Amino acid sequence: MKKIFLTAAALIWAASVAVCAENAVQTDTLKSVELQEVSVVASRATDKTPIAFTNVTSEELAKKNFGQDLPYLLSMTPSVITTSDAGAGIGYTTLRVRGTDGSRVNITANGVPVNDSESHNVYWVNMPDLASSVKDIQIQRGAGTSTNGAGAFGASINLLTSTPSYEPYAELNGSYGMYNTHKETLKVGTGLLGKHWAFDARLSNIGTDGYIDRASVDLYSYFAQAGYYGYNTIVRLIAFGGTEKTYHAWDYASKEDMKAYGRRYNPCGMYYDSDGNVAFYDNQTDNYIQHNFQLHLSQVLSDEMRLNVALHYTKGDGYYEQYKTDRSLYEYGLSSFVLDGEEVDESDLIRKKAMDNGFGGGVFSLLYKKGRVDAVLGGALNHYSGWHFGEVMWVRNYVGDIDPRQEYYRNKGKKTDGNIYARANVDIAKGLSAYADLQYRHIDYSIKGVSDTYDYNISGMQQLAVNEKYDFFNPKVGLNWKVNPNNRIFASFSVAQKEPTRDNFTDGDPKAYPKAEKLYDYELGYTYSHSRFVLGANLYFMDYDNQLVLTGEYNDVGAYKTKNVKDSYRMGAELTAGVKIADWLRWDGNLVVSRNKILNYHQYIDLYDDQDNWNWVGQDSVVGTTTIAFSPTITAASLFTFNVAGFMATVQTNGVGKQYLDNTEDEHAMLRA
Repeated sequence: MKKIFLTAAALIWAASVAVCAENAVQTDTLKSVELQEVSVVASRATDKTPIAFTNVTSEELAKKNFGQDLPYLLSMTPSVITTSDAGAGIGYTTLRVRGTDGSRVNITANGVPVNDSESHNVYWVNMPDLASSVKDIQIQRGAGTSTNGAGAFGASINLLTSTPSYEPYAELNGSYGMYNTHKETLKVGTGLLGKHWAFDARLSNIGTDGYIDRASVDLYSYFAQAGYYGYNTIVRLIAFGGTEKTYHAWDYASKEDMKAYGRRYNPCGMYYDSDGNVAFYDNQTDNYIQHNFQLHLSQVLSDEMRLNVALHYTKGDGYYEQYKTDRSLYEYGLSSFVLDGEEVDESDLIRKKAMDNGFGGGVFSLLYKKGRVDAVLGGALNHYSGWHFGEVMWVRNYVGDIDPRQEYYRNKGKKTDGNIYARANVDIAKGLSAYADLQYRHIDYSIKGVSDTYDYNISGMQQLAVNEKYDFFNPKVGLNWKVNPNNRIFASFSVAQKEPTRDNFTDGDPKAYPKAEKLYDYELGYTYSHSRFVLGANLYFMDYDNQLVLTGEYNDVGAYKTKNVKDSYRMGAELTAGVKIADWLRWDGNLVVSRNKILNYHQYIDLYDDQDNWNWVGQDSVVGTTTIAFSPTITAASLFTFNVAGFMATVQTNGVGKQYLDNTEDEHAMLRA
């Protein structure tokens, strides 16, 4: 197993001024601080909720928060796999849970949806250093509890942003490591003013040259909150966001490229200059600005009932440039031209793809707790509107007018997403509780305009006319038995449903739009906890109906089709353990063994009449049972933590089994363990 150790942070410095005077806090302040936790309780699991979950505290995050994105800070949790385009864990990073990609992982911040409404992904590069303003995180594996936003097919991740300090503080910290990787963070807070008001702010800069060639990242971010904290009422205004400039490392290098040019080779932006020499386009970069605004109200209505209401708005605006070689001018709405007596219909060009979007709405939860009943009524109504458009900025040797810039496509996506849910935990006997969670969700999604794909059937850009509506009912039931203070057993069954993403429509067959996906999630778990030893085992079976996968088949405009497969499943065992070996030494680890299959899978394979000349003659279809792409059979993690005389050190190891890049189980399309 080949290992690369990216960085050992070489220079870490910190200066902080903070005073925590909890003994001076008034009784009303204590209650107000307790009240603000309510803002996320509605979507969080407790030790009575029959699902598999992991809580990560701010203290745990701080131990390894040297600038890497949140997926890398969560890499020690069971079933989590992370990737980084730049190779440094900063910039474009993703996480998978139980083999499912980021578009199937529901993310919320203070109960507000974070996933992009169209792609369903979370672009962590647009929220740099958010970990420095997070109080804690809960990861619910599987379908999880009902929450707002995208459907959870792999996990739900709920972030709670930082709560105010009782006293004024200022903190400056930073880190530096290999590949010029650095992070600087400044945090300040007023503490409680007049026993009711508090203000906090953070500014951060993170950058790296990247492990991959030219995969540089430059990030600036902020977090600010102002709050009123009363005896029964809390009002908080929160703003966070940032700007990013990231050099492309999206295309990746083939095995042949790495043999020829080295493991760090990056083909993005490559072209040949007028002398025939290899060159790289300097501005092959992704540029984006995102601002998130949240207004929260938490109100105690009675001893048994509490209300949370939040309004939110996210504004995003960005673009990226690409140097493209030997492109057909017709595909960009340009005419051929005559150069030196010859007609030119293909040439190098620089294109710019941009988007301008807004997402806003409201969420609420009403919590009731009395006697044996702990219940929540919640929901949300959100709306998204976003433009997608592209321009041709330059064409090599072009004879004609492309100034002002030639716009070659423009379309607009709109989405309204509403849901309402009711959930209850009821104690039915000593240590035994029953759980029920019912959610109804409605989605109205449309895309109008022309896409960035040329359709030779109409000699123009592909027309988009998507107008789809979905209605989902997602029930969840389970039992939880706390045998004694050390032992807990749970079992649950959940249904989750999810609408297709934007790419499923734009890259799919316009004559047969994809269907919604459905998941039946069965979970059985056991946990044992002791002051020096913890142990957990969770068995899961996730049965999919109409899961969307790439099949290798082309659509009418030459793009790969994403199709629903009728039968597929994921099943596995998640094992966790932790032991305090000595007062100064602790070990934590997990091991996940899984099986991830598609039944009766139709794979389309290209056929060529001459393997030397690669003359394409069509496609053939192969049917069989196969492994789902990017789904390793084994993942594991180990963490040793040393604490001696105020000095802390950790040794972290992650292991990932082999993965296939597609659904063919072809060894040539395999990532080694």
